[in-house]
Amino acid sequence: MDGRLMGGPRVAIVGTGFGGLAMAVRLRQAGIDDVVLFEKSDDVGGVWRENTYPGAACDVPSHLYSLSFAPKPDWSRRFAPQAEIHSYLRDVARDFGLLPLIRFGTEVTEAAFDEASATWRLRFADGGTHEADVLIPALGQLSRPSTPDVPGLDRFQGTLFHSAQWRHDHDVTGERVAVLGTGASAIQFVPAVAGRTAALSVFQRSAPYVLPKPDRAYQERAKRAFARVPGLLRLSREANYVSNELRTLGFNTEPRLLFAHRKRFFAHLRTAVPDPALRAKVTPTDPMGCKRILMSNEWYPALQLPQVEVVTERITEVREHSVVTADGTEREVDTIVLGTGFAATEFLAPVRFTGRGGRDLHQQWADGASAYLGTTVPNFPNLFVLYGPNTNLGHNSIIVMLEAQVGYVVQAVRELARGRRRWLEVRADVAAAFDSWVQRRVGGTVFAGGCRSWYLTESGRNTTNWPASTLTFRRRLRRLDLADFEPAPVPVGGPVAQV
Repeated sequence: MDGRLMGGPRVAIVGTGFGGLAMAVRLRQAGIDDVVLFEKSDDVGGVWRENTYPGAACDVPSHLYSLSFAPKPDWSRRFAPQAEIHSYLRDVARDFGLLPLIRFGTEVTEAAFDEASATWRLRFADGGTHEADVLIPALGQLSRPSTPDVPGLDRFQGTLFHSAQWRHDHDVTGERVAVLGTGASAIQFVPAVAGRTAALSVFQRSAPYVLPKPDRAYQERAKRAFARVPGLLRLSREANYVSNELRTLGFNTEPRLLFAHRKRFFAHLRTAVPDPALRAKVTPTDPMGCKRILMSNEWYPALQLPQVEVVTERITEVREHSVVTADGTEREVDTIVLGTGFAATEFLAPVRFTGRGGRDLHQQWADGASAYLGTTVPNFPNLFVLYGPNTNLGHNSIIVMLEAQVGYVVQAVRELARGRRRWLEVRADVAAAFDSWVQRRVGGTVFAGGCRSWYLTESGRNTTNWPASTLTFRRRLRRLDLADFEPAPVPVGGPVAQV
């Protein structure tokens, strides 16, 4: 009998954001005790630990942007700020006893599956190693900052940093600042710093749709009610969920159904930006929803400050102390902030994963990442990816998707713990059929509107977004179907454990 499985498989989780922490909690609640989490930083939190730029906040209501098993009745605002979300994740790790399971300061660089022993062998940046029966990367889609390919950027002699690596030791007060990008991060940090600058140039490649943010602080009596009235907090969460879920009709079924949102946007734009010249600059030309729809009450007012200008000319060159645009204008700048997002389509990079037969995962994904149910990949047994390919949303909370994946993976690990097979590897034909369905469906969604976005690979393949409702995703992951997986030899000695 293979004694190392007596208490269930050894599970390694990489990352301690929402996905990694939720996975660890649910595994332990299911009786899987041999769980270890690897975190390259010295703290939990994932994207909410890393993104500390001024004004950082969530654009999903707080009651819905919480784990279902760890509700928080005392969120300060309807849309929580970054520091509070980070604190929440710290509380989850502490309250559910995960801190002793986390190896901080441990960066995974390689993971290889050994077919003879049916184990994953992990290698770390410091040269250390670890063996596990099940490997669960929870690295997220928004973890690697993207640097634009701008000539001369590397020779800029002022201060240069990405919004995800904010230089809190650098004060932009009185400086000439250039911001590259107008995405979800920029619309939050630009209003937070614009008033302190001597001049701020916002370089915009394409104008985003920015709707008013229905944010407000929760009164103390509301917090007490959420804590004390049975079911009230859950009702708030479900109401937010249903309200958001209805938007799937416009995003994933018939994009023309977003007409009400478009009408609301243009009414807001006319009111918020009275100057016709500026309004023309910030009027989107892409179909609504093919890029992320943003929310802010401060973005348009910030663009109208006297020291702020919106530049729509293409950047042709960055010099030692300036930025040059295609019309020949040279703007002297002291600081450049890159609000250029993340390499969202480079899933699981830069970790190298080697599966059965020496198969390299990133080579297998050379034409675009794909995973069955966004979770499991042919040729990579006992590898379960959280927030994997085509699990991102435009209309609802990613926490809903993560919890569906977590429940599915718990079933898989319990199946392995029963000892009836050495590994679970999704069948190639099942994965291919699923991927074909996803790509057919995504072709009819708002994400196929023809614009270039971080949802797409260089070839134009959408490897990021889920093309249906979260209800569909949850239904498909509700039950682990063993017929989806390759037959695999049972462990030596037969079944070993019941969990």
